[in-house]
Amino acid sequence: MKELLDDIDRWHAQGHRVAIARVVGLDGSGPRDPGAAMAVSESGEVAGSVSGGCVEGAVVLEALAVLRGEHAAGVVSFGYSDDDAFAVGLTCGGTIHLFIEEFDRSTYEQLRDLLRSSQPIVVATIIEGPHLGAKLLGGSDEGEFGTQFGTLGDPALDQVVGRDALGALALGATVTRHYGRHGEARERDVAVFIESFAAPPQLIIFGAVDFTAALARAGKLLGYRVVVCDAREVFATPRRFPMADEVVCDWPDRYLAAVGGDLGPRDAVCVLTHDEKFDVPAILTALETNVGYLGAMGSRRTHAHRVERLRERGVGDADLARIMAPIGLDLGARTPEETAVSVCAEIIASRTGRSGTSLRGGEGPIHDPGGRD
Repeated sequence: MKELLDDIDRWHAQGHRVAIARVVGLDGSGPRDPGAAMAVSESGEVAGSVSGGCVEGAVVLEALAVLRGEHAAGVVSFGYSDDDAFAVGLTCGGTIHLFIEEFDRSTYEQLRDLLRSSQPIVVATIIEGPHLGAKLLGGSDEGEFGTQFGTLGDPALDQVVGRDALGALALGATVTRHYGRHGEARERDVAVFIESFAAPPQLIIFGAVDFTAALARAGKLLGYRVVVCDAREVFATPRRFPMADEVVCDWPDRYLAAVGGDLGPRDAVCVLTHDEKFDVPAILTALETNVGYLGAMGSRRTHAHRVERLRERGVGDADLARIMAPIGLDLGARTPEETAVSVCAEIIASRTGRSGTSLRGGEGPIHDPGGRD
């Protein structure tokens, strides 16, 4: 949605109505995750993508039909055609579920302003059931869900969905949940698409070494907010790391003590110093946070010595298991750029729960079914 705002504003300024198609679920394998969006103006202009090209033309036709009043807003599904692999469908073999609607202008403007403010927000939309298309926009307000705009048509449903939306926002997750008409659990009268717009995850890199610039560039490519931290003032400079969002000259453990409370499962800490006086305190402090990925550079011998020092400081087996060291997947990487790919691949595998092995040797879908409960 964020990538569509400028185009939608332009179309609105020209007096055109706009339909929006969003991926709300996948069955089997699919090219785009829930939350992927496409906007279609009534003049036929298109922005965004929901399938990487597989069904875009058909989605445009459905969106225009909604704008003309020929079809009601609702969920439209596209899947693989056994009879004709080149027919409208997903040749990767899955089924994609899209919710296509025309945003109410005031609702769109509220969402647009919140997205541009960079506040972490969540949007809940009824995609099946009574009050189809109704929306609830909100965010975290001192640990509680704070409604900023809209309603799903029932106060009890608003309360239950708000609670679930807050949990989704904390994880940066986008999902579809089912409820009873008044928010009852284990009922399926209402399907609500809960879409998180969270701040970008953080990648904190300790050590202004030769591998750091390559990892910082790769992290930016993946959408992370990248911080480089080193206690040595001569090395920790923005000139050396212009790709980083922030360069901090401080001891790693002291910096983490200040910001660690904000780290969560989507974030990553990479300790590249491989110097005990820096990395042991940094790892100890990182283990006190909820960071999702903690990697440390160094040879197996270096890490064995590091483990001894950590055990002396009282670190147990469970916490030691959180440390990905030697850092990165076994790709045979040698250069800083290859090593950055290796580390980022491990971060992705850690986040998704995958093994990181070659797809060629595996079985089953290559994409996780997502977005439906």
